[in-house]
Amino acid sequence: MFRQSSRSAMTRRGLLASAALLITTAGVHARIVTKVLPWRPNEAYPVKPVVPGGYLFFTAGEAAAVDAIVDRLIPTDELGPGAKDAGVTTFIDRQLTGPYGGNDWLYMQGPFSEKPLPTQGLQSPLTPRQQYRLGLAALHGYCTATYGGRGFIALNPEEQDKLLAAMEKGEVSFPNFSSRTLFSAIYANTMEGYFADPIYGGNRDMAGWKLVGFPGVRYDFRDVIEKPNEAYTLPPVSMQGRPAWGER
Repeated sequence: MFRQSSRSAMTRRGLLASAALLITTAGVHARIVTKVLPWRPNEAYPVKPVVPGGYLFFTAGEAAAVDAIVDRLIPTDELGPGAKDAGVTTFIDRQLTGPYGGNDWLYMQGPFSEKPLPTQGLQSPLTPRQQYRLGLAALHGYCTATYGGRGFIALNPEEQDKLLAAMEKGEVSFPNFSSRTLFSAIYANTMEGYFADPIYGGNRDMAGWKLVGFPGVRYDFRDVIEKPNEAYTLPPVSMQGRPAWGER
């Protein structure tokens, strides 16, 4: 749960506690499923590494707002880089341009329950792309109307924290969009991007993995498997090997 706090005391561990296992999808082509399997036997979808730099979905203003939000959710501190510095906005941008952004593999014909049970999953006709586009526009409209013409990125950290806490609880009304829906989308994608393999654009230099001691996708553990109760000290390895984010 997001908790309002000062910039220095912003809790990272509250976020990490709910991030036991995070899964992202590889890039695939959109398709319509009509009485046939949506794949061919033995077909594979190799991951295309994300190249950082520029945005494919976000406008410059949208990217700046998302940067500011993820920077408050997981800030850079003495424990390491935060979500913004780890490339989470790039991760979200690339996910929105892929099948996730259009809910390509989900049944989207409705009907959609207005009061769904917890077991019913997503109940919205809006795709993630639409949620971000409409939600960020609504956030900007609310902020400029409430804070004397200032957008979210112009608010001070305390104001940003207070607004995000209210959005999480659904206590603030945006024009024509649910503030809680926007918060939930960005929160979930921030957690995914911070802990997903760096090949997807976030978790730069495996910052999230280093924070929680995750070894990554190292193929061989023979040098440590016979040493129980000893600290694992090897650096993490991504699907691209090491270093995970190219030369510097």
